[in-house]
Amino acid sequence: MQGLCGRHYLTICFSCRWFSCIFLSLPSSETKSKSEVVVIGSNLPIIAAPGDDVILPCHLEPMFDVQGLTVEWSKPDLKPDPSDRLSRVEYVHLYRDRKEVPDMKMASYFRRTELFMDAMKHGNISLKILNVSEEDNGRYRCFIPKLRSRAKSAIVELVVDSNFAKTSTTETPLQTPDPQDTTPTNAGRSRVAVVVVVVTLLLLLALTGFTAYFSRHIFHRTLKKHPENDKTEKQPLPV
Repeated sequence: MQGLCGRHYLTICFSCRWFSCIFLSLPSSETKSKSEVVVIGSNLPIIAAPGDDVILPCHLEPMFDVQGLTVEWSKPDLKPDPSDRLSRVEYVHLYRDRKEVPDMKMASYFRRTELFMDAMKHGNISLKILNVSEEDNGRYRCFIPKLRSRAKSAIVELVVDSNFAKTSTTETPLQTPDPQDTTPTNAGRSRVAVVVVVVTLLLLLALTGFTAYFSRHIFHRTLKKHPENDKTEKQPLPV
């Protein structure tokens, strides 16, 4: 009996240890999935006017240094050139070996794109495009092929609209009033004018009141100093 009990005890202990090992190993896998570096773009389209300089946002979370990795910006919806037998991939911007590779870049983007080199060590791989036109419309894909992650790429959409007010990436846009807008634009100024008029009237009334008070006060003091003059003025003239 004691031998059987000892064997059952050892079996139960071994099972408990085996179960505890499995249970303790689960959080480590969850921790790895939570700390996985992913590429994040923008859920909203980037809207600009022709001639604007735009920034297509893309970054890594958590922060990760990508200076030593390859970064590819391309247009996934662009069809390859049928005349190219090699079906070579042309990029909007290609960063490799810590520098830009212009040889594999689309001609229409030559000298018009750049990365923020100093910010790449913080995981910023946003692309700046200069002097955009309506031909630049479409979806852009930022991709890091050697990133050890399940989310190596992200999509950013660019919309270049001639009806959109022209702005700049470094300047605040000026707001021009709509000629069809019937909303009174001088409402703020008229309110300020009314306030100024009211304050001026109050100051004039106060000044008038003080002047009348001091005049009356001086008059009474004069009468107190010269009461005889007041009496002689009140006596009737002899006939």
